[in-house]
Amino acid sequence: MKFVDEATIEVVAGKGGNGVASFRREKFIPKGGPDGGDGGRGGSIYAVADRNINTLIDYRYARLHRARQGEYGSGSDRFGAAGEDMFLRVPVGTMVFDAETDELLFDLAYHGQQVTLAQGGLGGMGNLHFKSSTNRAPRQFTLGDPGEQKKLRLELKVLADVGLLGLPNAGKSTLISQVSNARPKIADYPFTTLHPNLGVVRTDTQRSFVIADIPGLIEGASEGAGLGHQFLRHLARTRVLLHLVDVAPPDPTADPVADARAIVEELRLYDETLYNKPRWLVLNKLDMVEDPEAMQKKFCEEYGWTGPVFTISALAGLGTRELVFALQDWLDAQRKIEHEVEEAAIAAGHAPALAAALSSGSAVGLGNQAYDMSKAQAEDDEDDEEGDDAR
Repeated sequence: MKFVDEATIEVVAGKGGNGVASFRREKFIPKGGPDGGDGGRGGSIYAVADRNINTLIDYRYARLHRARQGEYGSGSDRFGAAGEDMFLRVPVGTMVFDAETDELLFDLAYHGQQVTLAQGGLGGMGNLHFKSSTNRAPRQFTLGDPGEQKKLRLELKVLADVGLLGLPNAGKSTLISQVSNARPKIADYPFTTLHPNLGVVRTDTQRSFVIADIPGLIEGASEGAGLGHQFLRHLARTRVLLHLVDVAPPDPTADPVADARAIVEELRLYDETLYNKPRWLVLNKLDMVEDPEAMQKKFCEEYGWTGPVFTISALAGLGTRELVFALQDWLDAQRKIEHEVEEAAIAAGHAPALAAALSSGSAVGLGNQAYDMSKAQAEDDEDDEEGDDAR
């Protein structure tokens, strides 16, 4: 299936039905009075997040969505039927923007979430509503209101805990196929991946996370080189980025350190918030270097990296288990911190401050700290066990 992550549509809600001016006309009931009913309301248009849908391709070709209008009222106090509502199913992670003002209207972040894109018009009133002691034969009625009409831009940002970042052919697709249930296309030429791939990594029966692979980024992407920045938006919802670096590139003149710096600079040019996300360094193809430990130390010194670093071979699966379990521990710590922050904010009545704290990255920093503490505790426990064995 073709992956489409952006579409522009027009939604037109149904017009309300008109009211009617009618008078009761029955045998033996002279001058029965007004009995004109109201018109039915017009159909509304809703968007519903559905986890079973992966792309916006349905809206790339079907751009106009029009709901039915309400039926007119009629005599004998009969009201018109309401127009049928329309439900547009979109992938979880879809953001709805006003196409004219570029204002974010809705963010469909969980399965089953429903929002109103266009409200149907109210039905008009029949002359039944206008009777009074001084106006016993009203001939007034009102027309139905028009439904809302909007031009909207739909943008999909996939939901994942971990995002893969790196040059084309750095081994991102190989890694995601090694550690998850995803089966992306893998080949020995650049830009094999043309659309994002999602995979579920399960470390235990009750522990798992979602990892996202996007097409490779190259230097100059901010100016339109390669696939540009069109897929970087899918990393916006991730909690941590894995920067995958090929330490044994096929081109002998390539400099992995310079390439790594170039990719990070492109990330900064695209979005400062994305640039400031927690980022781990993953050095791939350790099976093609003589001394992986020396290579890792030299690379980190030249690159000036002091954060988490892992050396793996995505093809052979070497080091991937340690990476996956470290990610799971970090994500568990992050979720725990966010849950505690959320409970404290709700208890103190500072729910709005919660969103600001999470968006500013303070909870992410606490998650990093919790992961470092858990890692240090695990190392201390391991040293204690080795000491007991020696004794």
